[in-house]
Amino acid sequence: MSAPGLSRRSWLAGASALIACRAGGGKQTSTCPQEQESSLLVIRGGTIVTGDPAEPVTRALALAGGRVVARGAAAESLVRDCPRGQVIELAGGSAVPGLTDAHAHLAGLGAALVEVDLRGARSVAEVVERVQRGAPPEGWIVGRGWDQNLWPGAAMPTHDALTAAFPERPVWLRRVDGHAGWANAAALRAANITAATSVPTGGEIVTRDGPSGREPTGVLIDAAMELMPVPPPPKSELRRRLLLAQDHALARGLVGVHEMGVGPVIDATLRELAAEGLLELRMVGYCDEQWLKRGGDGLPDMAEKPSPNDRYALQGVKIYVDGALGSRGAALLQPYSDRPGHTGMFQHAPGQLAAIVTQAQAHGYQVAAHAIGDAAIRAVLDALAAARTPGDARPRVEHAQIVDLADIPRFAQLGAIASMQPTHATSDMPWAEQRIGPARLAGAYAWRRFLDAKVHLAFGSDFPVEEVEPTFGLYAAITRQDARGNPPGGWLPDQRLTLDEAIAAFTREAAYAARREAWAGRLAEGMLADVTCFAGDITTMPPLELRTAKVQATVIGGQVVAGAK
Repeated sequence: MSAPGLSRRSWLAGASALIACRAGGGKQTSTCPQEQESSLLVIRGGTIVTGDPAEPVTRALALAGGRVVARGAAAESLVRDCPRGQVIELAGGSAVPGLTDAHAHLAGLGAALVEVDLRGARSVAEVVERVQRGAPPEGWIVGRGWDQNLWPGAAMPTHDALTAAFPERPVWLRRVDGHAGWANAAALRAANITAATSVPTGGEIVTRDGPSGREPTGVLIDAAMELMPVPPPPKSELRRRLLLAQDHALARGLVGVHEMGVGPVIDATLRELAAEGLLELRMVGYCDEQWLKRGGDGLPDMAEKPSPNDRYALQGVKIYVDGALGSRGAALLQPYSDRPGHTGMFQHAPGQLAAIVTQAQAHGYQVAAHAIGDAAIRAVLDALAAARTPGDARPRVEHAQIVDLADIPRFAQLGAIASMQPTHATSDMPWAEQRIGPARLAGAYAWRRFLDAKVHLAFGSDFPVEEVEPTFGLYAAITRQDARGNPPGGWLPDQRLTLDEAIAAFTREAAYAARREAWAGRLAEGMLADVTCFAGDITTMPPLELRTAKVQATVIGGQVVAGAK
């Protein structure tokens, strides 16, 4: 869906007028077209990373009519010649092309911001205490963010503690990665889940020995989570959550989000917000594969074409191939080192994946396949080859966390994009080796190996699985360290990136991954006026300072939407 905007011809006319005004000097100020001058925004006084090889760094940038119109001295002159324009003084700070999260869940973030927050809880007792403190007065209690790897013993939980605290009200708590859920007895009753319940393909109902035989522990993994009948929020609440999440993202410097797993209700709501002018982020939607498999009830027959005026466009299909490494649902070629005989779970029967890929591409939808384990990644590559993916289809492998080294060159051969999340590596590094053993670490979160193989590498966060801050991702990419700077030198340090490479993955490569590189991802004349400004110079500050660098302003289409006004 496109919002009204300038055509390239009208932009060129306005830009020419502004440059002509500059060329005439101060005496010609009155010739500045009012509507063009009123939209002028000049960013100056710091290090501006352009992403343009012709001029990688500049000290000033001029924006007008939603586009970049000048850089350097030409941009500086516009401040003098067109005084009614706005100026952002970086004061020694820095700016980069607007940062885009290439894999995220805005709707999930909105839910996480209002549900019980369990991120960082260090024990089952702390989880229960947080739930008791944050529970709404009535109805279902829903939360997210627990991670058993942070607890003594690192064992999956059981429903007992939740049931003791809430014997009557249903409680449903999603794991931090969203690939497992933890229910109390009341929630299990509401879902009619017993040890005899049929398990959906690609899921697991964890059980244990009980007084009368096997019984559910309360933990459901991957597809089994679909059995839990949590009531959806009303439309008004969904709108509120999306706008709340948008404000959260804008304040952290994001100008765009690739929204993964969009269903019909979220799609309709995002379209409404865009039509009402309330959607400021540039959103690219990837529909849930279930929507496609149901015959696309309400799904456009053909994917929407990208446009520089987009605030929201549905152009891809998110396909789940396996689960997550933390809950041992990622599909591996060899068994888990810490669970002998278990190789994870595929979400599709053999041959089904290629059929979905073929169906999606036949309707112009870009494939974005969630694949974390090496077996899942190979299955995606095999499906792309079998589906005879068109040359510029730009299929995406989301996460690509544990890859067999022999498969990395296949990404380039098939034109597949590695869509990865740097903070997944730093979150998983304390326990990843326990899951897969030392030998498979060579292909773990292997950003450098992908770049060396000429694979397009786009970065995101997968929020709310990880925090929204793109600076956390930049920091993780260049250090492979945690928030305290550990381990010294970084985990698997040969896979670290330079800051320029990391910025490119959140800007130019994110634009490429969404077919928008012709007008987004670089700060060159004629490109979209999307900029992220920082109060400090991120190109020179120590890495730990980069991680918490303050966003001074977020600029989208030449308009300041967060920060400095």
